[in-house]
Amino acid sequence: MATTPIPTDTFKVGFIGAGKMAESIARGVVKSGILPPSRICTAHLGLQRRQAFQSFGVTVFDHNDQVVEDCDVVIFSVKPQIVKDVVLQLRPKFSEKQLLVSVVAGTKLKDLKEWSGQNRFIRVMPNTPAAVGMAASVISVGGGTATEEDGELIASLFGSIGKVWKAEEKLFDAITGLSGSGPAYIFLAIEALADGGVAAGLPRELAKGLAAQTVLGAASMAVNSGKHPAQLKDDVASPGGTTIAGIHELEKGGFRGTLINAVVAAATRGRELSQG
Repeated sequence: MATTPIPTDTFKVGFIGAGKMAESIARGVVKSGILPPSRICTAHLGLQRRQAFQSFGVTVFDHNDQVVEDCDVVIFSVKPQIVKDVVLQLRPKFSEKQLLVSVVAGTKLKDLKEWSGQNRFIRVMPNTPAAVGMAASVISVGGGTATEEDGELIASLFGSIGKVWKAEEKLFDAITGLSGSGPAYIFLAIEALADGGVAAGLPRELAKGLAAQTVLGAASMAVNSGKHPAQLKDDVASPGGTTIAGIHELEKGGFRGTLINAVVAAATRGRELSQG
C-alpha cells in the first residue's frame, strides 16, 4: 500500500515530551519560518514548561493523546527510561497517515516500531547546541514505510536548529559518542583553557571569554575554510614559537589519544545501554 504523503502546506507537528530539546526544535522551526506556532503543539501539566511553549505561541494540551490526535508528524522527545511506556500508552491513537519521529537517545527503530505498531518511523540524533541553533543532527529513515519525502521533511525541520546529516542507524552509537556526548568534552576543554589562562595570570572572566571565543573561532575555521584540521594547526605553529611549545605539552599528555578514547568509550556505553 502506498504511503500517504504528509500535506506539506498544512501539516502539524506535535511533541511528546515538553523538555528542553523539544523547546529548542520548536523555537528553531518557528524562528526560521518553516511553520507558524499555530501548527505546533505539545502537552504538559507543569506551569513552567507550559509557559515556555506558550510564550512563543505553541498550543499546550493537558494530555499526550490530544497531541497525537491533532498532528501529522509526532516527535518523541522523552527520557529513554520512559519511552516504551509512553509509546505503548499512545499506541491505539496512532494512524498510518502519521509520520513518527524519535529523538530519544539509544532507542532503536526496531523497538519503536514494535511498541507503536507503526512502521513509518524516523530516528534523529540531535545534540544540545540545538538550544542556540547550532546542533549537529543525524537522521536515519531506516527502512519501514517512511519515504524519501518524509526524510526531507524531517531534514528541513531539524535544519532550522543546525546542520543535518543522514546515516544508517547502525552508526548511531558512534554518532552518540562523537556529536551526542561531544559538547561535554568541549566544555571541559574550554574550562581547562580558561584555568590555564588564570594560571598564566589572566582575570577569570577574561580567561573564560577568550577560551570560549577561541574554540568557537577555531571550529568556525574548521567548518568554513575547507582545510584539514592538521593544516590549520600547522598554519598557527611557527618554527620555534609559542604554539608548538604548547602543542608539544598536549602531545606529551596524550591529548589526541584521550579524545579518541573518550569517543570510543561513550560509543561503547551507548551500545550497552541500547542493548539493555
